Amino acid sequence: MSKLTGKVAVVTGASKGIGAAIAKALAAQGASVVVNYASSKAGADDVVAAITAAGGKAVAVGGDVSKAADAKGIIDSAVETYGRLDILVNNSGVYEMAPIEDITEAHFHKHFDVNVLGLLLVTQAAVKHLGEGGSIVNVSSVVSRITPPGSSVYTATKGAVDAITGVLARELGPRKIRVNSVNPGMVETEGTHTAGFIGSDFEAWAVSTTPLGRIGQPDDIADVTVFLASDDSRWMTGESLIASGGSR
Repeated sequence: MSKLTGKVAVVTGASKGIGAAIAKALAAQGASVVVNYASSKAGADDVVAAITAAGGKAVAVGGDVSKAADAKGIIDSAVETYGRLDILVNNSGVYEMAPIEDITEAHFHKHFDVNVLGLLLVTQAAVKHLGEGGSIVNVSSVVSRITPPGSSVYTATKGAVDAITGVLARELGPRKIRVNSVNPGMVETEGTHTAGFIGSDFEAWAVSTTPLGRIGQPDDIADVTVFLASDDSRWMTGESLIASGGSR
């Protein structure tokens, strides 16, 4: 039997990149998956089509995680469609590099509204439905350890995610709900291509500081997420698993 047979999972920001890989990996292990998207319905529909073509179950659900009503709607859709909720993967995130001289209020709020407030709002909605054995996985980043220049706002959001992971592990532990994070290093996605990281000096630096000698792929992160979502990690909570090929 697959590790997640009978489970229901919500993955936020799952229309592409790491989120799409996580949704597909959870479905491959038997979970029914809600594929959330903020703007790319076509991308989410493609993820759902790939999952169903492989024999899995998935639906696409739109919603802006930084809006309380949308966050609740994402979770409600999972319960209405599949009757329960067992796994939440808080993957939605935005990132833009900016030196201290260029930081604006809009830059700050864009990042914190999605990366931090969004995580809190979706989790708030989810805990009403998660029962004993439930698992929350927050997608953080190794930047909270390596603190690269030009990333003060983005890195601050991921430091907040790590802190929230620890707090909620203690808060929800008595209800037997586990909360962990996976902290990727640089990963090749549509986003890192669009941002110009792939093929850049930054990528070369990332590879040079990674003991395993390459940047990550979405599946590298998805497999760690499956572990944290499953009973294989039943004795783990409040942990931040760095999935970076050794870069830190």
